[in-house]
Amino acid sequence: MERQGVGQALRLFRNWLPGLRAGSHQDNPGESIKEPERTQDHSLPVFAGGQHFFEYLLVVSLKKKRSGDDYEPTITYQFPKRENLLRGQQEEEERLLKAIPLFCFPDGNEWASLTEYPRETFSFVLTNVDGSRKIGYCRRLLPAGPGPRLPKVYCIISCIGSFGLFSKILDEVEKRHQISMAVIYPFMQGLREAAFPAPGKTVTLKSFIPDSGTEFISLTRPLDSHLEHVDFSSLLHCLHFEQIIQIFASAVLERKIIFLADGLSTLSQCIHAAAALLYPFSWAHTYIPVVPESLLATVCCPTPFMVGVQMRFRQEVMDSPMEEVGDEKDILPPKLQDDILSSLGQGINELKTAEQINEHVSGPFVKFFVKTVGHYASYIKWEANGQGRFQERSFCKALTSKTNRRFVKKFVKTQLFSLFIQEAEKSKNSPAGYFQQKILEYEEQKKQKKSKEKTVR
Repeated sequence: MERQGVGQALRLFRNWLPGLRAGSHQDNPGESIKEPERTQDHSLPVFAGGQHFFEYLLVVSLKKKRSGDDYEPTITYQFPKRENLLRGQQEEEERLLKAIPLFCFPDGNEWASLTEYPRETFSFVLTNVDGSRKIGYCRRLLPAGPGPRLPKVYCIISCIGSFGLFSKILDEVEKRHQISMAVIYPFMQGLREAAFPAPGKTVTLKSFIPDSGTEFISLTRPLDSHLEHVDFSSLLHCLHFEQIIQIFASAVLERKIIFLADGLSTLSQCIHAAAALLYPFSWAHTYIPVVPESLLATVCCPTPFMVGVQMRFRQEVMDSPMEEVGDEKDILPPKLQDDILSSLGQGINELKTAEQINEHVSGPFVKFFVKTVGHYASYIKWEANGQGRFQERSFCKALTSKTNRRFVKKFVKTQLFSLFIQEAEKSKNSPAGYFQQKILEYEEQKKQKKSKEKTVR
């Protein structure tokens, strides 16, 4: 995969894939979708973590504009229909529903009717003013029927990051879409009433399909929930290990990163994977897995961003007034960088499942943070009122390796680290999460190593 830098503190990574566009410009007769029942949005039960399974199922179709040959993405189906909303809630919903079609068809308005179109599964992220995020899980496909047609998008809006689980839900939606929209409704109603499962647990839905009878659909969350929103396969397919490490290095110092690819699926999966490499830290800056054509000016903003741009807009990106830095190979401590590279290469061809691949790719980067900042809890000083105060200077000094210390002195100034520490300062009891587990394992390994060294002496 060719790599090219195009911006100040920016690396541009691109993948050459076949483009998708064919046929002649025609209007799609389209089908008007009737909702089997107009439902009010009754209060939903609150599940683990205060999250509902999903907020909306939307169908976004292309409708020809009144003037010209361009098409405009439009919501043609919405479940549920929310009624009796307060003014503020209604305004928020209107803003949300206005933005969604743009991200379902980020390719622009010039479309042609098609007889064949490979389905695409992708996702986008919408960030609220308060920093909370909603995820749109999309399946773009051709509707059933003879002759040239325009693609449509099924989009599920949720606050939950679980790409594999929602991909399976979209499989079920697609299967029902081939029969009738009326068959989708009871399935989504059952899903809406179901309790969102805890990590490693399964929820089973009963659904009736004409000519097939009653089906039982099982939806299982991965036991390791910190990777359930990501699939590293695309990243491994598109980039070499060295390039993945360079992306990681740029992201750690909160630089500007653009991915270029033809396919929406490739873009969204790669950018989600890149953000997941930062675990246990969270990217808090501009984050757009697939940038719509109308928002391409985003790549000129002065703040950090991580965005995906379709290859057809490559020239607009290349023409952006930015300069390249190109020091990614010098950001990470050399020894730790070599450790990551070595771990990624070991046994890579023996991995069979998505879960194995995710753990294999994520593990070395988690270990990197364990070795560089895993001692953070020991340098939070607790006051009588229960408020913690992070001792930054002592924390950095505790590192014996000069190269590690040089890196950490830069990293502690990032928003990634600041937000993480702010959360840690709120509670004296460290959360019993995956990162904490890896810290304890690493500390135990160091103790055992010291014990063996003493025995030898």
